[in-house]
Amino acid sequence: MNHIDKLAWILIENNKLLCAKSKGKETFYIPGGKRDEGETDQQALVREIKEELSVDLIPETMRFAGSFLAQADQRPDGTAVKITCYFADYTGTIAANSEIEEVMWLNHKDKNICSRVTSTIMDWLKLDLMIE
Repeated sequence: MNHIDKLAWILIENNKLLCAKSKGKETFYIPGGKRDEGETDQQALVREIKEELSVDLIPETMRFAGSFLAQADQRPDGTAVKITCYFADYTGTIAANSEIEEVMWLNHKDKNICSRVTSTIMDWLKLDLMIE
């Protein structure tokens, strides 16, 4: 199975998960992106979140949350997306930037408007009672 390797930042406030939607897309996903060549997970995620949401992750607070695999949206069957997720504190004010059209705080009942892998992560978070 082919897979797309991505990183994501899990931020939960008031039992809701921060999600983003790219310009021209219909589904929400957990913010993050791909590594550039030679980047560590930490370097890539700090860069991607700054580009997408205009905030700075605090590297020393980053902690591994989990890795998740699901069929990639809008890709041929058999193409999966693998997302390695981290929790982290941040500074600044979250705002849509770059290719991001909208940010929204979602709970488990909103998973139908999310990517497949985001829905999988929401199921995991609900099991751990981190989101409603």
